[in-house]
Amino acid sequence: MKRTKITLLALASMLLFSCTVQPSSTTPPAAQEQTATSDQNSIDRFADIEVLKYQVPGWDNLTLKEKEYVYYLSQAGYAGRDITYDQNYKYNLTIRRALENIYQNYSGNKNTEDWQNFETYLKRVWFANGIHHHYSNEKMKPAFSKSYFEQLLHATNTKLDANVADILFNNIDSKKVNLDLSKGLLQGSAVNFYGDGITAEEADAFYKSMKSPDPQRPLSTGLNSKLVKENGKIVEKVWKSGGMYGSAIDQIIFWLEKAKAVAENQKQANALALLIQYYKTGSLKTWDDYNTAWVEATDGNIDYINGFIEVYNDPLGHKGSYESVVQIKDFDMSRKMEVLSKEAQWFEDHTPLMPQHKKKNVVGVSYKTVTVAAEAGDSSPSTPIGINLPNADWIRAEHGSKSVSLGNIIDAYNAAGGTSRLKEFVNDEEELALAQKYGELSSKLHTALHEVIGHASGQINPGVGTPKETLKSYASTMEEGRADLVGLYFLYDPKLQELGLVDDWKSVGKAAYDNYIRNGLMGQLVRLEPGADIEESHMRNRQWVSAWVFEKGKKDNVIEKVVRDGKTYFNITNYERLHELFGELLRETQRIKSEGDYNAAKNLVENYGVKVDQNLHKEVLARNAQYKEAAYKGFVNPYITPVKNSSGQVTDYVLTYPKTFAEQMLRYAKEYSFLPNNN
Repeated sequence: MKRTKITLLALASMLLFSCTVQPSSTTPPAAQEQTATSDQNSIDRFADIEVLKYQVPGWDNLTLKEKEYVYYLSQAGYAGRDITYDQNYKYNLTIRRALENIYQNYSGNKNTEDWQNFETYLKRVWFANGIHHHYSNEKMKPAFSKSYFEQLLHATNTKLDANVADILFNNIDSKKVNLDLSKGLLQGSAVNFYGDGITAEEADAFYKSMKSPDPQRPLSTGLNSKLVKENGKIVEKVWKSGGMYGSAIDQIIFWLEKAKAVAENQKQANALALLIQYYKTGSLKTWDDYNTAWVEATDGNIDYINGFIEVYNDPLGHKGSYESVVQIKDFDMSRKMEVLSKEAQWFEDHTPLMPQHKKKNVVGVSYKTVTVAAEAGDSSPSTPIGINLPNADWIRAEHGSKSVSLGNIIDAYNAAGGTSRLKEFVNDEEELALAQKYGELSSKLHTALHEVIGHASGQINPGVGTPKETLKSYASTMEEGRADLVGLYFLYDPKLQELGLVDDWKSVGKAAYDNYIRNGLMGQLVRLEPGADIEESHMRNRQWVSAWVFEKGKKDNVIEKVVRDGKTYFNITNYERLHELFGELLRETQRIKSEGDYNAAKNLVENYGVKVDQNLHKEVLARNAQYKEAAYKGFVNPYITPVKNSSGQVTDYVLTYPKTFAEQMLRYAKEYSFLPNNN
């Protein structure tokens, strides 16, 4: 999935399951009615994380049938949540269930530092959907000792294989996704997409040998399977009903069937029928048929994302992580922003791309601001703020795409943010004033331009393979950087004011450029451990974009590095020239994608996006240490609870919230545990 993720720091910079249990329809215990005050949205804080509630404005304006539709879609999403844990690491379900059993059954002293550290570790595992950090991909080591953990296991009669228990404390499988070629893309990655002994070369050869029936419409080979060796032969274990993850997928199908029966219109129902068929068969042709039907089903107030979609967690870029988002149209914001999708061809025509790389006819880019009602899998608790689907370039070219901005998620992030960090890292009062006045607007516009125009822009040369085939492990960061560059290029353009989206395009553009350079060269470094290289695709793209224009602009002093009182700042002196540099880099990035130039992608990313200035990193960490706000934020979902009359008929669906993060995670573990520990 083409997606945009942010953290608290980025926002400040932007101003910007053992037994099968059916979900209960009774009111959850310890729940509270949703409120509208943002200062009550914080629900938990631990380690570097704060957990929030997001509001669902407009819920009461939905019809009963629309609420029912949302309810069924949300249940379908939750039914697959354990798939994400297993995809992230083969021992995640075993470990999580052991931790949860301890948490619920330990009767010893809970006032000790060790117990507090145990609780924090469990919450981190919940938040990350496994034992590896949700952003850095590093394995999270417990702050309690191995001997204390053994005491907890014994005290609660929790069974956990000693070798698995050791993994929490040793250096085995220390990285969920490794993009360092020297360590081996598969050998160095803990993700559960490839069986033991399979090398990246073997996997690439396996998928290269799979020919699509129609080369002009290539299938998303490998998207919904695990690659394993059986009797020395490489085969796929397909994720489908009757296959791998089948017991959870059957539950997804159960709820999607119910959703199909109450869909708002026939196009929605037809798309759901294809999604159900895909889950039953595992057919990638059906997946393409579904995506075509889904992208053309644009009418209605309710929409959703469900499937094996995002490939960032696969170092080879084949395997899709399970995720689900259920969303309600935000009518007011969608009306304001749909102008971008209507003008998609203008933007394409005015990009600085080479003529042969421009689309002559940009098809069906729909853009909506939506209100999230439920998230699951790879989209929860840490959530994107912008999404553009489908991923297949040929579907986007022939049928268009859907772009959404998750409005209530952005609002929740903004309500929880502050300006203290911003004031620390801006160069001067002028930069601060621009950020405070235009930062939030420029952030929303960049997200919209990134998703609507960026991912829809450009075309691959005839005969060139898909980016996952040609650019391989660099495909994701190159695509995100390309979309960022499209947004950056047009953020400094009077067209935005002509379209009525801004009242001062230069000031909005300056605020956007200030933020991007500040975050790409400095701000985002707070997410890294000292001495670490950058491996996460979005972080890489922000750095290689920023570092490239910084270097290329040195001759004209476009961006000056200022050191004042021992603190580093970056000051843009020539916004017009920076705009040109963004355009030059965009043209080259599109050429790399269009021509499948692997070596150029490797050189760009490795030379500009991976290595970190360690002295600057130490400085940024020291300056950031004074702020106690969590660096990362995520969300609990509201419970969508059916209300029944005396006859058992559902008369309404109401929203309630958990009182604690632990309450929701334990409830989910009880009600949506459809997979065995080992799959």
